[in-house]
This record gives sequence, structure tokens and C-alpha cells, in this order.
Amino acid sequence: MTRRQALLLAGAGVVGAGVGVTGLLRRWGSPPGGPLSSLSSEPGPTGSALREPESIASEGGSLHVTLTAAAGRVDLAGRSVRALSYNGSVPGPTLRLRPGDRVTLDLENRLGAATNLHVHGLHVSPEGNSDNVFVHVEEGEAFRYEYEIPRDHPAGTFWYHPHLHGLVADQLFGGMVGAIVIERDDAVSLPVDRERMLVVTDVTLDGDRVAQVSTRDRMMGREGDLVLVNGQLKPTVTVAPGGREHWRLINACTSRFLRLRTDGAEFLQIAGDAGLLAEPTPVERVLLAPGNRTELLVRVPEPGRHRLLAEPVDRGIAGMGGMGGMMRGRAAGGEATVTLLHVEATGQAVQPVELPPRLADLDDLRGLDLDRERRLTMAMAMGMGMGRGVGLTIDGREFDAARVDTTVRLGTVEEWTIINDSPMDHPFHLHVWPMQVLARDGRPVNGSPQWLDVVNVAARTSVTVRVRLNDFPGRTVYHCHILDHEDLGMMGVVEATG
Repeated sequence: MTRRQALLLAGAGVVGAGVGVTGLLRRWGSPPGGPLSSLSSEPGPTGSALREPESIASEGGSLHVTLTAAAGRVDLAGRSVRALSYNGSVPGPTLRLRPGDRVTLDLENRLGAATNLHVHGLHVSPEGNSDNVFVHVEEGEAFRYEYEIPRDHPAGTFWYHPHLHGLVADQLFGGMVGAIVIERDDAVSLPVDRERMLVVTDVTLDGDRVAQVSTRDRMMGREGDLVLVNGQLKPTVTVAPGGREHWRLINACTSRFLRLRTDGAEFLQIAGDAGLLAEPTPVERVLLAPGNRTELLVRVPEPGRHRLLAEPVDRGIAGMGGMGGMMRGRAAGGEATVTLLHVEATGQAVQPVELPPRLADLDDLRGLDLDRERRLTMAMAMGMGMGRGVGLTIDGREFDAARVDTTVRLGTVEEWTIINDSPMDHPFHLHVWPMQVLARDGRPVNGSPQWLDVVNVAARTSVTVRVRLNDFPGRTVYHCHILDHEDLGMMGVVEATG
């Protein structure tokens, strides 16, 4: 190992002083609803029927829901595990909302450590008790969030998770995640047999609890030994041969990239982070960086047993030389294809109904006048911080909640070139406002507009995006969505002013 690599590892050691998942679970108790005494701590069977999260829908333009964040026993990977959760399950309940809804969400904290909540991808205010990532909800306290969903909010798949700086990766890895669906009455009708919510997470277990990861894993971005769908290990879904299903998929892993494919089904991609695509698009594979979502129409033409797979993704670990070799297994991007779920096509074959050729008319910022251009650089900088060997930075600075790094003006359109000056991929996430991707490493993105709220910037490359800053004054953040990197400082504060 070179001196540089040794310094990198030493620099990551500052995280060891934080409160990890294991620390949170020292005060574990039973989740709401009582202990899961019928479940063994031994590995559970794979292939059980897929269970979907509880669904809670708004009524009459409003929703009032309580989420209890707690450490306790949950059903995870087919066994009773000491983990973290919302309302005693991994994932937590799916919130189904509509444009114009007013959402009141009471977050109760029984974790043994502070936390908060981020509604990832929702175009809502970042101020006050809305999507405010600077809120601290202390142990034993409750905080009432209130969200006003704009009437023009697009339909789509979004999600929620903790966002308290320094604890984000541990709390998400521990099990704290849930889905959000926005539905519109005027959205195009899709003739499908059924809809499924698939929340993909990964975790490493140490006996009957979530394992504490090493400082090296944090530096590289941890990846769990088990990859789960709705908290289950390789569950099974049963479909009708020839029919179509609508699958909503969320990559809720802390650091793991997912390159999705099947060994017998057909994919039509219909939506991404920011909602519907312009038209149904046949794809063989879909790459999801941490935080990305996709919506697929899935068809299995012939009866038989098939699989949804996640192929290995090199996210730049190989570029770390000897250090990358040390990280194989839990953080190296995986060296084998992972089975996410089994797909059983059985029963009477059906004929799929013809799909609409057009799904949505997408905004395109490419022809608009620009108000400002910016450059943001993500890097691994030596000699940063309090005696640390390395800092994960944006524009040479580690995160400081008291500092504003970028000031933008409402009612403008800006073009940002995000540069990755490091040997690892960094998925860049901007809160509140989605980004239209214009170019990757200087090469224009042609065709229909591509709208994302997490844009992967590969090692030693750049991505150029445009942002329409149409509303919502206040402070929020942008950061790397490898959440260990966010916790280590790769995050900045952006303030929108009138």
C-alpha cells in the first residue's frame, strides 16, 4: 500500500468516533407492534412470495401520518434482526399522494440518536418544517413536517430517508427507508395487469444485528453482503405469461450501483427520477446509481422461471489500486451478478393491450437563454480537516452547515458543469430542483430531454446540466449520493433568493 493510500485510510478514521448502527442498537427494543418472536436469527429461506410495503394514501387532499423511527427487531432477509426502521418494517410504509395535497407527517424518534427526514425528489419547499435537512430531531422527541405538494407536480416514484449529516449512511444502511408515489388523474392510462413497488437495499448482518462497517468501507462507500427487495432475500413474483406489469424500482442502497437486466423478460422503461419519459423505451439494461428510480413495464413472453438480476458495476474502485483490492467484497462494486428476485410466469397466457405511443410532453431547457453558468468540482483532497489525511470535498471545501456555498436567484435558468476530479464515480444529487442532463464529458445528450435528480459523474469526467430555479426560496443542499461520502464532507449548501 502506498503512502497516499495509507493517508486516505487514516483520514477516514474520523468517522469511527460517530454513532454507527451498532451503537444505535445498543438500546434496541421491540418495534411498534411487539417482538417478532416467531422468526429465527438463522438465515431465512429465499424465494418466498414478494411482500410489498404497507400503502397509506391521501384522502380529500390531505394526509396525516406518523412515522416512528426506532431501533428494534424487524423481519429482514427472512430472519429476526436488530435493525433500524420506520414503523417497525423495512421498508417503511409507501405514501401515495396527489398534486395539491397537504401532508402532515409526525416523525417520532426512538433511535437512541438524533435524526431527521428528507423527501427525496419531491419539488417542495426546503424551509421551516417542510423538506428541511438542517432540522435535528433529538432522541425521544417528535417533529411535525408539513409538505404542500404543488398542483403541477409530476407523477412519479420518489422516496424518503434520514438526512442528518454524519449519520445518513448508518441510518439508511440500518433500514430507514420508504417510498413515495405521486399520482395524477390526468396521467396517461397504462394497460397493465398490476403495479409493484420494489425497494432495493443492501445490508451486512453480524449475527442478529446490522454490522458496523469499517472506516475503509466508509471511505470507498459501503456495500452490503445481502441485496434485498422490500427487505426480502430473492423473493418470488408470479406473473401471467404474455401480460405486462408496472414495476416501480428504487435504488435505496447506501453506495451500490444497480445495473438491472432479466434472463427472460422484456423491459419498457416509462419513467425515471423526475417522472414519465416522453415515450415507452425498450431497454435491455437499466443503470441506477444510489438514489435513482425507474419505472418499467415488464413482460415475460413465455411460461417459465426467470430472474431480475443486478450485474456488477465498476464505480472506480479499480482505479484506487491496492486500496481498491483491499475493498473487494463489501465495497468494491461486486464481482458477481446478484439475483434480486425470481419471476415465475405461469397460468393462462394473455395478450398485452397496445400501449399509448406518447407518455408525456417534457420540458426542454436547451433552447432557453441562460442566466448563469457554474462549475462544481468533486474531489478527494489531501490534508483536509482536523488532522485528517483526506477530505471528500466540493470546490475544495468540506460541508459546513453554517456556510452558503452557492447562491442562486429564483426565476432563472442556470447551467452547471459538475466535474469529478477523483478516481471514483460520484452520483451528484440536487435537492428541490430536478436537473436536465445536457452533456457527458463534453458530448451532447441528444434525443428526448433527460431529467434526473441524481446524476452519476464517472471518475475523471464531467456532466453538464441545466436547472430551472422556478420557485421555493431558502437553503438546501447538493451532495454525492454515495452516502458515506456525503457524511465525510462531499456536500454543499445552496441558497435560493428572490
